[in-house]
Amino acid sequence: MTVITVQGAKPFEVEPGTTGLGIFAKDLNVVAMKVNAKTVDLDTVLHDQDVVEPVLIDSSEGLSIIRHSCAHITAQAVQQLFSDAKLGIGPPITDGFYYDFCVENPFTPQDLKAIEKKSKQLIAQRQSFRRRVVSDDEARAELAGEPFKLELIADKGNANDSDGAAVEVGSGELTIYDNLRQDGSVAWKDLCRGPHVPHTGYLKAMAITRNSAAYWRGDQSKDSMQRIYGTAWPTPAALEEYQQRMAEALRRDHRKLGIELDLFSFPEELGAGFPVFHPKGGVIKREMEDYVRQAHIDAGFEYVGTPHIAKESLFYTSGHLPYYADFMFPEMVEEKPDAEGNLARIGERYRVKAMNCPMHNLIFKSRGRSYRELPLRFFEFGTVYRDEKSGVLQGLTRVRSITQDDSHSYVMPEQAADEIRHLLNFILKLLRDFGLEDFYLELSTRDEAGANSAKFIGSDADWAKATSLLEEVGKETGLALVPDPGGAAYYGPKISVQAKDAIGRTWQMSTIQYDFNQPERFELEYTAPDGTLQRPVMIHSAKFGSIERFLGVLTEHYAGAFPTWLAPVQVLAIPVSEDHHSYVNDAVAAFVSAGIRAKIDAGADRFGKKIRSAATQKIPYILIVGDDDVAMNTVSFRYRDGSQNNQITLDAAIAEVKRTIETKAK
Repeated sequence: MTVITVQGAKPFEVEPGTTGLGIFAKDLNVVAMKVNAKTVDLDTVLHDQDVVEPVLIDSSEGLSIIRHSCAHITAQAVQQLFSDAKLGIGPPITDGFYYDFCVENPFTPQDLKAIEKKSKQLIAQRQSFRRRVVSDDEARAELAGEPFKLELIADKGNANDSDGAAVEVGSGELTIYDNLRQDGSVAWKDLCRGPHVPHTGYLKAMAITRNSAAYWRGDQSKDSMQRIYGTAWPTPAALEEYQQRMAEALRRDHRKLGIELDLFSFPEELGAGFPVFHPKGGVIKREMEDYVRQAHIDAGFEYVGTPHIAKESLFYTSGHLPYYADFMFPEMVEEKPDAEGNLARIGERYRVKAMNCPMHNLIFKSRGRSYRELPLRFFEFGTVYRDEKSGVLQGLTRVRSITQDDSHSYVMPEQAADEIRHLLNFILKLLRDFGLEDFYLELSTRDEAGANSAKFIGSDADWAKATSLLEEVGKETGLALVPDPGGAAYYGPKISVQAKDAIGRTWQMSTIQYDFNQPERFELEYTAPDGTLQRPVMIHSAKFGSIERFLGVLTEHYAGAFPTWLAPVQVLAIPVSEDHHSYVNDAVAAFVSAGIRAKIDAGADRFGKKIRSAATQKIPYILIVGDDDVAMNTVSFRYRDGSQNNQITLDAAIAEVKRTIETKAK
């Protein structure tokens, strides 16, 4: 007999050759299992003294497995409907999956409906997933008609998670998964590492969501692909809940609201990823800047300014070239006359800046510094430029022109912990003032390769000290501290504040980065109490992260209904009739004199249409004036929730709005 142990229970005996299905087959909530900590298919044979743990369908790993299985079913459906489609890669992703295909024509909305229908038909057939180990030559022979799979086979051992290839090939054996019909015949096959659910009866709720263009393995120099996205959940109710969340997210989409509320736009003439802010959006942006400028001054920061371009050599000194080269725009070369008087590109090379820190270092270095000056805190609204790929640009939340409330603190090493505490308190107050209340922290560190990784510079001791300090201060906040191995900047670890919005989505907001490398590279020094010259520690922080991204997040968090202190128009006055215009003009002038953004709708539309338009524009206070108000020298308020406060004095109305602004009430 074979003795196994299911985690949490006592060892027990099973017949030799028993698989996980022999133990868990009756529970469709178990989609795979861990055997001695390795996740495998349920039809894997168990051996004596194995320790087994079920992988539940609603766990993070279980969700990835059902989504990956649905990706296979989707690809099978596509090839049944489009016989010329060549298979790319189909990994699970957050909340779903995708699969890339090389096809002659892009998929249409009608195609997506047909693919979903066919996928559900295949699921209903209760097809089984069978894993087979194959040699490289066997895999090439079986997949001879799939050129992208052949490339993956040739690339075995070099695949990684960044392009999704790791779900298909690793450094060890190759495996193919067959989709088997009820009679045991092979309906379809795919190169895959697995694991998968035992059969499609485990796939209870899936949907195709959208499609997009893509490049093979994310490389713009390679073949164009069509990417089909889908989602899968443990139950139809969970799928419906997700679809409702997505519908709400679509309603809140800041790109849509930016147009509807006339906040910002992305003119094609400027190029992708370069937003312009319209007057109403400019009001919100100005309020954000005014707030954070004063907050920095109150927190002991000194305002500085730096140019948008610099000599390329500066970024070699800082270390950003070559480590950050992929995100920087190409160099510009100065033209100078050659010996014959012709212009030639023989001058100095320049770069548009992608970060402000090298220039702040030059300010620090401009004269001698004493320990008495430390912490020395510099701050600016620095606009930087990142050469983001067009496929990842997304409204204001991923742009190429980024305005950061960027600051750098220069401290003695023994001051670093207190400075990080100072910055975290600053950030958390800022986020709360803007209406975000639910946070956790993420600690980004080196990956396991450590000092041997080309991505990171600095000694093991420096990394260990900096990481330990950030972890210690992060835990002091009482917030959850989630590890992010490999997510550090090349020059040091960082803490980022992750905030949840009104519908539970998580956004990375502010960051605090510990930097022990740039002070060394720039030879920054201060005179210590004992008269010796010492290196400061440099701490980077951006409270908003970027103004553009933060504004995009706020737009979605509030669904465009900004709190009064941020609203572009705080009070919109609507006279009931033409006879009330003079009275309304005087009332609006009083609001404006009190520092309130008030306007009058003097258009020709009927009163009811004006009210509906104001509601669409999400105005916090609609000021209504009718005959009774004129007679009683009062005004009436209509609020965003449809309630009203009638016949209040003008002074009381102004005081109410000012109180809402000053308290930053939602």
